[in-house]
Amino acid sequence: MKKQVILNQIASAGVIAVVRGESKEAAIKAANALVLGGIVGLEITYTVPDASQAISELRVAYQDYDDIVIGAGTVLDAITARLAIMSGATFIVSPTFDQATAEICNLYQIPYLPGCMTITEMKTALKAGVDIIKLFPGNVYDPSIISSFKAPLPQLNIMPTGGVSVANLADWFKAGVIAVGAGGNLLAPATSGDYAGVTAMAKQYAEKYAEISQQ
Repeated sequence: MKKQVILNQIASAGVIAVVRGESKEAAIKAANALVLGGIVGLEITYTVPDASQAISELRVAYQDYDDIVIGAGTVLDAITARLAIMSGATFIVSPTFDQATAEICNLYQIPYLPGCMTITEMKTALKAGVDIIKLFPGNVYDPSIISSFKAPLPQLNIMPTGGVSVANLADWFKAGVIAVGAGGNLLAPATSGDYAGVTAMAKQYAEKYAEISQQ
């Protein structure tokens, strides 16, 4: 049941923040700012130095919060996936599909969200036990593409990542996605150390998602 619980947390979070940073400390500050603004889905990318430590520290900090789900992103291989899982990551996100990573995630009952662009890639991922497909890069598509993917594969759960903004958030969910990944637009203030700005942006996303969820 562990995997299903995590999948439910991801779906409930709705917006998964793609957290990058020039240091572990910067990533943690950004993550804390996001939570303060109401974003409870955190994807700590392995472009962050000492990403495993950042994940571990955040898991400890939010261990009493059942709604906060913390995973690892930009995971390129099974070795990194296992390191992330051992550090406390409860989901693994990759820019591409990797069979070995899918297998290690299945072994530990951890959801694997690989980046796919074509129906062929999505079919391959589904056969490997993937529950949520990361549509990446999402900014090359219009939300209307979701119905085209779901026509032959109605069982698809899709999370677009790339180009997701407050302005198009409703369009993606109306199209039928299970969640969205938000990075550049949501975390833009963090690049200049403006973590209050990150919290303000997070509030905009959280409030918009709450509005969408009530419809």
